[in-house]
Amino acid sequence: MTWAFGLAGLALFLFLIEIFVPSHGALSVIAFAALAGAVYEAYQVSIGFGSAFLLGVSLTMPPLVMLSFKVFPRTWAGRLLINRGLSFESRPATDERDLSLLGATGTVVTPLRPAGHALLDGRRVDVVTRGDGIEVGAPVRVIEVLGNRVVVARAAAPDPQPAGSPPAAPERPQQGR
Repeated sequence: MTWAFGLAGLALFLFLIEIFVPSHGALSVIAFAALAGAVYEAYQVSIGFGSAFLLGVSLTMPPLVMLSFKVFPRTWAGRLLINRGLSFESRPATDERDLSLLGATGTVVTPLRPAGHALLDGRRVDVVTRGDGIEVGAPVRVIEVLGNRVVVARAAAPDPQPAGSPPAAPERPQQGR
């Protein structure tokens, strides 16, 4: 009976060490073998004890391993080993020029399916749409800037008349003779 609990403890310990040591799964294989040995030893005591031990291991080991993945990043070793990286709120993750693009209009340079490039404020910018494709040359407007992500939507086509010119007179229907 002590072998069963000892091997189960060894298996749990090896699963936890697998988190810290990059063994490419070798420690997990050994841990599963130790777990199988623990169940075998439990069945050597009696069938009832073996069945109860197997049920207990099946119900407790997965939550314990998952809990270790949740708790590990909060430990001193987790904070030491895990790179926090940049978030969308951190300044180095964003291009300062992109923050001023909200509301800007421009034209599509490459097909947006949904990502591509657009010419905005005289420079080529990586942009995305909210899922719809937009063809080259179409006018777009920046609707959202989140970190380094510039979201655009199709804009209304610009008026073909130059500013300050009088509106064109409506055509008159020709009269038949």
